[in-house]
This record gives sequence, C-alpha cells and structure tokens, in this order.
Amino acid sequence: MSQKVVAVYPGSFDPITNGHLDLVERGSKLFGELIVAVLRNSGKNPLFSVEERVEMMREATRPWANVKVDSFDGLLVDYAAQKKAKVILRGLRAVSDFENEMQMALMNRKLDGNLEIVFMMPGVAYTYLSSRLVREVVQLGGNVRGLVPPLVSKRLHAKLDGDRVKSTASPSTRTR
Repeated sequence: MSQKVVAVYPGSFDPITNGHLDLVERGSKLFGELIVAVLRNSGKNPLFSVEERVEMMREATRPWANVKVDSFDGLLVDYAAQKKAKVILRGLRAVSDFENEMQMALMNRKLDGNLEIVFMMPGVAYTYLSSRLVREVVQLGGNVRGLVPPLVSKRLHAKLDGDRVKSTASPSTRTR
C-alpha cells in the first residue's frame, strides 16, 4: 500500500517569484500533495496582504492539480501536524541561506521529530532571485519580466510605480 506523502512549502512569498514556482513544480512531482503555506507574520511589513499573496499563489499554481495554497500563523510544526504533513520543503539559493535554514530545520526537528525537512536548490536561472530584489528592481523602475509571473508583475507595478514616481518627484512638485 502506497502512502500519499503530504509536504508543506512555507514562506512569505512577498511577492511570488519564478524561483518559488520552480520549487513548487518540482515539489509537486515528488509529493502526493504539496501545500504552499503563506505565512502571516505581523512582525513584518509585507507589500502584499496575506489574502493577495494567497490569491496570486493560487493563480500561479493552477497548473499543478496536487498543489494547494493556504495561509498560516504560529508554529510551522503545528500547522504541518494539522495538515498531516510529513515533510517541510525549503529552498536554498546560496550558502548564505544555509545557516538560517539549518537552524530552523533543527528547531523544527526538535519540536517534532517525525517531520522530515527537504532542501531543494532552485534552477540555476533563479539562484540569485529573491522577493526583496524583485521589489527593489520594480521600485527603481526596472523590468522583472521572466523573474515573476505576469500577474505578479502587473500587481507589483500597480503598487510600486506610484511610490517610485512620488519619491523621484522634486520637492516643489510634491507640494502642489
């Protein structure tokens, strides 16, 4: 009898990048069900609300039937237990990610020794890509085509183009 393995891929996804989707696509082939869990973190000041991030992720992951999108707060191990997940999927882009990811993985294993943590590297084309860099590129007027899904690019520009115009306006223009 084959057991359907449920995995959770947690993150803030603010915004979703093609690197995230690369891991979703590859994870969907490894696990019977992959739950992309968007973190509610009141300590951070996200660009997009949790509801917006969930909506964008659902749209972006539509091609994969075994991928579900949800949101959570609190301990990841509690969320994984609630979803009957046996695996936590995490991405590693560079050596600089490793130390933080290793600490979190060891803590999660300490809290729930039955969870396996699986690290995946994104495709080479996405190893440098982060949500923070994508936001910066858009804020500075750059093009993010190929870095994020078109839906995300459109929403980023809608949120950030106005901010960029305001910040580059001269002081006399801003007071009018």
